Amino acid sequence: MLDPELLERITARRAELDELEEQLTKQLAEVRDERDELAVAERVLERMTVQLAEERASARPVPGQVAGRTVMLIPHREPGTDESMLPPDYQRIIAAVRQAAGPIMAREVGVVVGWTSA
Repeated sequence: MLDPELLERITARRAELDELEEQLTKQLAEVRDERDELAVAERVLERMTVQLAEERASARPVPGQVAGRTVMLIPHREPGTDESMLPPDYQRIIAAVRQAAGPIMAREVGVVVGWTSA
């Protein structure tokens, strides 16, 4: 004859395990959903990174008009932009100033970048 108390304990434990299984199944579904969302976010990030890199590479300064004279328009500074967005002459000026051992005069910069002679 089976002990009713033991049968009751087994039944109670089975109910606990069923409830735990249900909770874990729900958690597993949530984890899988979040992983899927992260995968989508990662693909979007990769696509946007490539797109932004292409846009930055193709974004060259465009001449503009100021007081009837043609001038190069300089892009506004934004986080994440670097000097590669500047026209080549401006990049050479920055390089000349960085290479100087100390303060450098505008005339010296002109000589270094080849606009004037010494």
